[in-house]
Parts: sequence; structure tokens; C-alpha cells
Amino acid sequence: MSSPVRHYVGGGFDASGAPIPLVDPVTGRVAGEVPQASREVVDRAVRAAREALRGTWAVWSPAERSRLLHRIADGIERRFEEFVAAECADTGKPRALASTVDIPRAVANFRSYAELLAGRGERSWHTATPDGRGALNYTVHKPLGVVAVISPWNLPLLLLSWKVAPALATGNTVVAKPSELTPGTACLLAEVLAEAEVPPGVFNLVHGPGADAAGQWLTEHPGVDAVAFTGESRTGSMIMRAAAERLAPVSFELGGKNAGLVFDDADLEQAVAGTLRSAFTHSGQVCLCTERLYVQRPVFDAFAAALATGAKELSGYGPMVSAAHRDKVLGHLERAATDGDVLAGGGVPRFGDERDGGFWVEPTVLAGLPEDHPAVRDEIFGPVVHLAPFDTEDEALALANAGPYGLAATVWTGDVSRTHRVAPALEVGTAWVNTWNLRDLRTPFGGVKASGIGREGGDHSLDFFSEPMNVCVKL
Repeated sequence: MSSPVRHYVGGGFDASGAPIPLVDPVTGRVAGEVPQASREVVDRAVRAAREALRGTWAVWSPAERSRLLHRIADGIERRFEEFVAAECADTGKPRALASTVDIPRAVANFRSYAELLAGRGERSWHTATPDGRGALNYTVHKPLGVVAVISPWNLPLLLLSWKVAPALATGNTVVAKPSELTPGTACLLAEVLAEAEVPPGVFNLVHGPGADAAGQWLTEHPGVDAVAFTGESRTGSMIMRAAAERLAPVSFELGGKNAGLVFDDADLEQAVAGTLRSAFTHSGQVCLCTERLYVQRPVFDAFAAALATGAKELSGYGPMVSAAHRDKVLGHLERAATDGDVLAGGGVPRFGDERDGGFWVEPTVLAGLPEDHPAVRDEIFGPVVHLAPFDTEDEALALANAGPYGLAATVWTGDVSRTHRVAPALEVGTAWVNTWNLRDLRTPFGGVKASGIGREGGDHSLDFFSEPMNVCVKL
């Protein structure tokens, strides 16, 4: 890792706190350590953020904040290789993925909100009054205040910047807590913000676990005005209960057990290639990955054979993020192998080198399990997809919409009319047709049911991170 892991509070770096080992997922070896923030450090971070709201930051114009976001994007680009190295060291993901997705997307997050902010206007209305003189109503957008940003381990910089950029754009101050498993790029981001001359206390960074530690202390803190979180649905429920005590607004992007539908009129070669991406990108450790795939019966056998062959031939994938997560995934696979069919993978690859000490799982294709089986029902968050046949369009929708989650889905079909019937009928926040994870950062992103609350992206994020106020002037 290019920089030591430190807290960043009130414009200064601090490495205090009991260390947690940082383990390289590729080899299983200890590669560094991360300090656990004490309650005192969390308190200082929240106080620094509160004080910054009353400082020079309060009078920065939207144009000044827009220019700041561009400077931050410039800083990430200048240190691009450092960010790539830190992302790969923390997560074990291949360099090809980090250098083409994670780090470029973080740059795009800051630039897109800089541009959206620069073009954002206020609304006004002329109102008739009985005396005929009228009144003018106009809307002012004010920051929420101190925002806690809790980001996960799978896309550390991408998802952190996805929240920090709009929070700063709208004039808030931030206390961020990344996963204790993947702190490296967050520390580099703090350095970039310091270099970009963000006023002290506007951005703060604390490290540590969630329960009974920095994450819980931050989300329960009475000085925090709002919480933006990406992670497990169960953790989201706990954060929501804590925020409800003080009626603090929350924005949640939570878990998913995403379905894919393959109709018999689809381009099967395209659908297989797309599903290999949607199921196995970052070894399935993406909230949008397809874990349940329903294939129309006339093409089920051909599709299953082609997908299994493709999974066996995959190379260049990465490990699970930790030993605990690998063991969770393997536990699902062990039970699935007993209860159903393993068409590809299902175990641990052997390399004959230092990678054999890491946290690897083979890309796995399952079939033959009932819909209430844990491997079909529960979010695995690994390189695992289960296939099942369907006969009719109505049956496909019923299967896809079953269960507690509703984040994303894919539809593979050559019928334009079916596209516009099926996609809107899916109970998800995003439906992709004949593609996967094609994103426009201006569009709403989020989930329904247990997959989240609210929407991120474009004006949706700017709206969440700001409080609209009406001013009425009698003329």
C-alpha cells in the first residue's frame, strides 16, 4: 500500500487506535494494519464536521464547490496508479478491473456532480394575491449538515466517492467510514482532498469495524444529521433504527439476489457472454451480479451447457475478500452440491503457488435446486449462479419477483414488445435489457423491498443531500 492507513480528522492525519491486521486476499498473508478509531476520535471527527459547517465552507458558492470537485477528480487522475495499486491490494481484484472500472468511475463521480451542480438552478413562482400586487416564491437548497458515509468492501473507492461527491457538492460536511477490510483508497482520497484545499473538517475519515465500534458510534451519534450507507440489508436495518431515534434521513443501497431472464428468442451467444459478466465480475462480489437465472425451457439445455463451459474457461478472476467470506460461499456450495447439480466449479482452484493461501472460489454454475433452497433464496455474494427453467412470460415474472430483494435484473430477448412488457413489470430499481451494468450517472439508482431506500445518481443524490426551503416575498 502506497500510504499508511490513518484517520483524517479536522484537516490532520492520525494513526491512533488498536491495530487490525490487513490481509492480502490473493495470498492470505498479513500485508499491513488499520487503526481502530476510538469513541474520542469519532467524536472529534463529528465535532470537526460541525465546526466546518459554521466556517468558511458555509459561504462557498456552488461554482466554488463545483471547481473543488474538479480539483479532486484531477488529483485522483494524477495519482491514478497509486489508487489502482491500493484497490487491488485491498480487494484482490485484477488490475484490469480496477484500472478500467473502479478508479475511472471515481473520477467520473466527482466530475459528473461538479457539472450537475454548475447547471443546477433554483425554481421560482409568481403568486397572485387578493390585493393584486402578488408575491414571489422561490426555493433555496440548503445542506443537511453533518453526513455519515458508510461504504462497503467490494467497490471501496467507487461507492465512497458516489456518496462523498454529491454530499460535498451540496455543501454538507462528511464523516466517512470505509470497510476495515479495504481502507487504502479512502486514505488516498483523504490525501487528495487535502491537496485540493478542502477546508479542515469538511471531510473526515475514521476507520474500524461496524458493531460496537466506529460504524455504530458514528451512525448513532447525535451530531450526525443524515446517513448514507451501502451494504447488507441487515446492517441497514440496524442503522435505520439508530437514525430513527433522532429522525435523521437515510439513503440505503442494500443487498440483492438479482434475477436474470433468458427468453427463447434471445441471441444465446450474447446472453451467455452477458451472463458470464453479470454473474462473475469481481467474482460475484458486486451487488448487481446475477445469482438467479431463469431460462425458457426450449433453450435451457443449450444455454446451461454453454454457460457451464464458459465458467470453466474463465481466467483472470480474483479471490473472495476474506477467509470468512470465502467460507460463507463454500458453505452454500457444499449444501447445494448435496441437494442439486453442479454444472461447473463448486470448489477451490489450485494454482501451485502463493495464491493457494488466498481466499479463492471457482466460478460456479448450479441447477436443480428448489426455489426455497438457501442457495437460491439467500444473497451469496460470490461467483455463483443458479439456473432454472420456465415456460411462460408470466411464470418468468413470478419467479424473478419472488423473494425479499429488488435491486436489479437482466432480460435477454429479441422481442421489442416483450422488452417493454417485462422490464417495467420487474420489481427492481434497475432492469437491463440485452446488457448488464450499463450505467448513466444521471439516472436513478437504488432498490426496492429489502434492497434499499431512496435513489442515488444525478439530481436524485443532490436532492437527498440538500434540504429545500421556500422563501415567500410579498410584493
